[in-house]
Amino acid sequence: MVQKGQWVEIHNIILKPSERAPQVPEDTKKVPLEMFVKGFLQHDAEIGDTVEIKTLTDRKVKGKLIRENPEHGHDFGKPIRELLEIGPKLRVLLKEGEDRG
Repeated sequence: MVQKGQWVEIHNIILKPSERAPQVPEDTKKVPLEMFVKGFLQHDAEIGDTVEIKTLTDRKVKGKLIRENPEHGHDFGKPIRELLEIGPKLRVLLKEGEDRG
């Protein structure tokens, strides 16, 4: 049992594949448009139940309860060498500009 007030994640299918817009790419048309939202559970429930949550922006959203205490699983991908090097190079250029000024 997941208790009211617990941080959870819900899931909804927004559009079935057959409902996707005709101009979307073929690989996109084959899958549903899904929504995943995190928030605070508004009533006790079990995983798999349809529930209502309250998000951090104070919205109320309904969906299928899929996880209790979900982590933030995003990242910025693999490091890009050029982006790692640009900061130090820019600092050198700015320092040289200050020294000339």
